[in-house]
Amino acid sequence: MKTNLLIAICALPFPAALLHADGAFYGDPPDAVHPWAIHDMNRPQPPRVEPATFSSQEKPGTPPSDAVILFDGTDATLGNWISDKNGEPTKWVVKDATLQCVPGSGYVRTKDEWADCQLHIEWSAPSEVHGDSQGRGNSGVFLMGQVEVQVLDNHGNPTYSDGFAGSVYGVNPPMANALRKPGEWQFYDIIFRRPIYKDGQLVDAGYLTVFCNGVLLQDHTPLQGGGGHKARTKDRPFPDKGPLKLQDHGNPVRYRNIWYRPLPKRAIDGGDTSVMSAEQTAAKRAEIAASIRDKAAKMEGKEKLLHLLESLVYAKDAGATNEATAMADAFVADVKATPADKIESRKGDVTQLNNALQYLEKWKIADFAATGEVLQIVKAREWDKKK
Repeated sequence: MKTNLLIAICALPFPAALLHADGAFYGDPPDAVHPWAIHDMNRPQPPRVEPATFSSQEKPGTPPSDAVILFDGTDATLGNWISDKNGEPTKWVVKDATLQCVPGSGYVRTKDEWADCQLHIEWSAPSEVHGDSQGRGNSGVFLMGQVEVQVLDNHGNPTYSDGFAGSVYGVNPPMANALRKPGEWQFYDIIFRRPIYKDGQLVDAGYLTVFCNGVLLQDHTPLQGGGGHKARTKDRPFPDKGPLKLQDHGNPVRYRNIWYRPLPKRAIDGGDTSVMSAEQTAAKRAEIAASIRDKAAKMEGKEKLLHLLESLVYAKDAGATNEATAMADAFVADVKATPADKIESRKGDVTQLNNALQYLEKWKIADFAATGEVLQIVKAREWDKKK
């Protein structure tokens, strides 16, 4: 059995998942609130999303591949919208591939409901200018039906600043006036996060980030209850989900190219992130360790040994420790028995295992008797020195 173990240990390469520019076991390890190591190859890869294409004045761009399309200029996507008054089909119309407000018909809202999102929406105030202040090209984009990002023709048209185009209405003015002329298309890109309450207590006020025509207008602006007309609002819970609403303010404002991407939950709301609570981190680390042990169970030799050692970085496990101890001891015995004229061929194997064992010792993760012996071999052969 011991001979077979030695043969198996020496036969297989080190696992690619552990290899970095400087060898195995690379960055600072997980800690009490970070479930992954720095530069951790076990951390999930970002999903591939085909990016959006940019819009022009003449033609809207295309949404990213994972976007939910709310309006693309077709009559079919008009069916995504209903009257906010009574839930009946909207009286807003599709005209020249745009969704146009019919003054007096009331707000429209989406049938779909969601919460945290990235929203893209393009709008155009009438090219023929009528009125001033709030009476000129007025509409609004209501996230979850609760918080308004103001739509208004403010090109040479002053108004109260917390009701300016790109304001969080009644809460915060935009940092700039980035509007094009009336009749031209304005592009809003919005990041929305709803408020989070736990046990009746506010733990995250929620916020909006808004770009207009590529210019940052709102930078992580707290919602302060959502804002509104004339009355100051206070922090309050929001529903779990809500629709997107577009305002009828008596002006024939046009919209096009409306889409959103749902955003993952924040850690404070039960989602994954780089920093978690101690409880969340411990659970995630145990999950990662178990996954690595499951992979190790299907392996043999060095690949299995390194996976067992790797699992210990995330969570202690007596079975993994005992098995790795036996395999590491057998590895050392085999290296010591290697003839002098062949020992140089073992350099890569030995230095790689040494990197792993030194990492575990440095961070006080695990202490193996083989650690000192492998280091002695490395130093005796001067394999730790760059040549």
